[in-house]
Amino acid sequence: MEPLNLATLPKYLSDEGAAWELLERLRWPEGQVVCPHCGVIDPAHYFIAARSGERKTRTGQTTYRRLWRCRHCRKQFSVLVGTIFESSKIPVSKWLLAMWLFNAGKNGVSALELQRHLGVSYQTAWFLGHRLREAVTREPLSSLLSGTVVADETWVGGEPKNRHANKRVGSKQGLTDKTPVVALVHKESGEVRTRVVANVNGENLRQVLTSHVDPATTHLHTDSAQVYMPLGKKFASHGTVNHSIGEYVRDGVSTNEAESFFAQFKRSLDGTHHNVSKDHLHRYATEFEFRWNTRKMTDAERVQKIIGASVGKRLTYRPLTDRS
Repeated sequence: MEPLNLATLPKYLSDEGAAWELLERLRWPEGQVVCPHCGVIDPAHYFIAARSGERKTRTGQTTYRRLWRCRHCRKQFSVLVGTIFESSKIPVSKWLLAMWLFNAGKNGVSALELQRHLGVSYQTAWFLGHRLREAVTREPLSSLLSGTVVADETWVGGEPKNRHANKRVGSKQGLTDKTPVVALVHKESGEVRTRVVANVNGENLRQVLTSHVDPATTHLHTDSAQVYMPLGKKFASHGTVNHSIGEYVRDGVSTNEAESFFAQFKRSLDGTHHNVSKDHLHRYATEFEFRWNTRKMTDAERVQKIIGASVGKRLTYRPLTDRS
């Protein structure tokens, strides 16, 4: 298969048929076509040439599709079925461009930028971005982190003092309506895992740590916040640094890895997206977590990873906008 890179990208962005074939090769490598209805893997599933290709819709627009038929269950399907692309009216070539833009910069891409590059409405671009974030959502963890793990938290949101007086939370010290985000960074591999929490207390941090870390084989590094002290007793060791006295590294203990991730994350939220609601903050955290963990890959490799990860994931518009 011709590798996907910046040199070959224009070919797939200008030819919808080539974009469909590329998506099929990436989802079904070595010709192992998988029926999304019954799960049978059969390279002999046959392509329905008579019902594929360009078609005119009732509104006069031109669409393109490639249909297959399963030799086992006899149902028709396309490469889009069972993925984040299913039921999308966006051409596959535009999906490829969106995925490239999603991965090309460490700061991400805003819905307004996608709207401009793809020539779609803002609502379509916003929904497309969230479907890509759904694709890179981490699968249920099969193993826990061990070794040395850094745990730290940050708060995301505007300064209350910059808001109108009737929208400020209050004047008590430490009172804020910013949203806390907890990050765990594996020092040996650099892998980061994030979790948006309602507030930073012992119970929430305990749930985050027990979901991702094996305490018996993990050396925990945190700052000197009191909330970590009882939690640290359950780990193989617990090292702390005291930021209040200007201490950031002591005897190999630091939270610098988590601070680096937070610096990139918050600068990108401010500079690219400007404002992110609490309802969707966890999706943006997942996006930046994905790019951080794949930072040594090329843009093309990340696009291929997203396509592979999109299988079995669906996100519809209503759950994103439902506030009930």
